[in-house]
This record gives sequence, C-alpha cells and structure tokens, in this order.
Amino acid sequence: MATVAAGPRVQLVISDHYNNFRQCHKCSWVAFPQRSSLSSYKYSSSLFSASSLSLSLEKRVRKGFRRGVAITAMADSGTSTVLVTGAGGRTGNIVYKKLKERSDQYVARGLVRTEESKAKIGGSDDLYVGDITDADSIVPAIQGIDALVILTSAVPKMKPGYDPSKGERPEFYFEDGQYPEQVDWLGQKNQIDAAKAAGVKQIVLVGSMGGTDLSNPLNSLGNGNILVWKRKAEQYLADSGIPYTIIRAGGLQDKQGGVRELLIGKDDELLKTETRTITRADVAEVCVQALQFEEAKNKAFDLASKPEGTGTPTKDFKALFSQITTRF
Repeated sequence: MATVAAGPRVQLVISDHYNNFRQCHKCSWVAFPQRSSLSSYKYSSSLFSASSLSLSLEKRVRKGFRRGVAITAMADSGTSTVLVTGAGGRTGNIVYKKLKERSDQYVARGLVRTEESKAKIGGSDDLYVGDITDADSIVPAIQGIDALVILTSAVPKMKPGYDPSKGERPEFYFEDGQYPEQVDWLGQKNQIDAAKAAGVKQIVLVGSMGGTDLSNPLNSLGNGNILVWKRKAEQYLADSGIPYTIIRAGGLQDKQGGVRELLIGKDDELLKTETRTITRADVAEVCVQALQFEEAKNKAFDLASKPEGTGTPTKDFKALFSQITTRF
C-alpha cells in the first residue's frame, strides 16, 4: 500500500401519459401539484437525528484499508475524484460520462447495483458494484473520493394487466427491498454517512420537485410515499455538515441538453407554471457544474427550463447558482 507524504496534492484511487404525471428523476414520473401544501408540515426532529452509523462506517472505511484494498497514489494537478451513484440510470449515466469526458478535471467513478448493469454501461474498472441499502458494500467505491453525486432512486413498476383501452388507470408496485423508504431514505443515508466518514468534501444530490405537497400523486405510487422519503434524505444531508447541493428536478425529458434557458425555483413554485420540465442532459450538466463553484454549495433549489427556442441557453453557471438563496 502506498504511503502519501505531505506536500503536493495527491489523489488516492482505488484500483480494485398518464393524465397527471410527467417523467421525473429515475422513477420516471413527477406529478403536477394539487392545491394542498406542506407549508405548515414539520418533519419530526427525530427523523433527522444523528445516527451511530456514521461512526461504524468510519470504522469500516479504515478497516477496508487495513484489509489490503489496493490503493494507488496518483499525483495530479487539481483533478478531483467523483463518484456517481446510480450510474446505471439514465441521468446518472450522463453525469458519469460527462465526468469522464473532462478527465483534465475529474477522475470519474460510478456505482451500479448489479454486474449486469456494470456490463451494460461498459464494464470499466472505475465502475463499482454495490447495494446502497447495504452500507458495507458501498465503502470501497467511496474510499478516496473528493465528491459524491447521488442519483439513486426507488423505481416503481407497473402491474401487469393494465388496459388503457378500457379506461383503466395503471397500478404500481415496488420490488421487495426496493421501496422508497429503503432506497431513497436509508440508502441515501448510508451514502451520506459513508461519505462523511471518508472525508468527502461535497455531495450533490438529485431529487424531485413536488416534495412540499403530501397529496402529490407520486406519493401514492405503490403506496411508497417516495417524495416524503426523498425529502427526509435531503434534510439529513443538509444537517450533515458536508457541503451540499440539492437539485430538485422537474419532469425529465430525454432530449438534447445545452439548448435551453434553465430556471431556478423554490418550494415547488415552478410546478404551478408551464415551465416544469427539463432534459436529463441539462440536469447532468448542472450536477457537474455544481462541483466547480462555491456559489452552488449549501444550497437547495428546484430546476426546470424554458422550451427550446425561447429564452437564452444557459452558459453562465456561476450566475445561475448565484440566484439561489435557499439552503433547503
């Protein structure tokens, strides 16, 4: 195992339509709001209390090094090692690729859940296999990173037998072990705790708009209350002490990025307008840009865009982040 002496910065690298819905982050849906609001809703402080898990994860990280995980010291001139979790998803994979394309700035890593998913996106050595609901399994991927981009989410599946020609509404379910409470809350909490134990300097978390409205139809999918659990994880991150950027994306579109004017909002205000969607590529670019500017740190915001051909495509991301005034 290489020993890194004090001096120049050294990077450690492990070698080892449905009527009321729009597409959204990974689960592929976001719902337009009803009128009710969460403005008076308060999460119990116990939901966000510190857990002893951080300490145990810190021990696991150290133990991982003692077990002989192959660590290579790689001197660099300012590159940062960034892990993208959910790298096998449609948005996560775009972030992972964007980081790899900017090898002069970043050493990219990806975390996927299965070997099949790893093979599907190239099978590179910088892709790790781990289950975010199993805290131990994600430690190797997190060791030695500078920043973490979280793009994991529970994914509702449609029950078979749906026949739209009969005027039926689709019904959804979550697979065992993949409910929002397990993935969007406990799984994201595991990532945050492991990152804190490893000394990660920044976390970018991608969530969904709609979390201020308990009656949002997304919460009824599979009885998962997915936005409730996402919001809980966001609050846990904001209270963690790690510099963070929380991006609550609007309905996601599989279209070209970089050709629209991006819009910043708060408290789901954008859902009440006609500009409540955004391309996955634009969300991915904002994730990467958030790693570069202090103006993006310790902020949470809603993100959408104007339709293509209207407005001016966003190029100045420092100015975009400077618009944000909300910390949660």
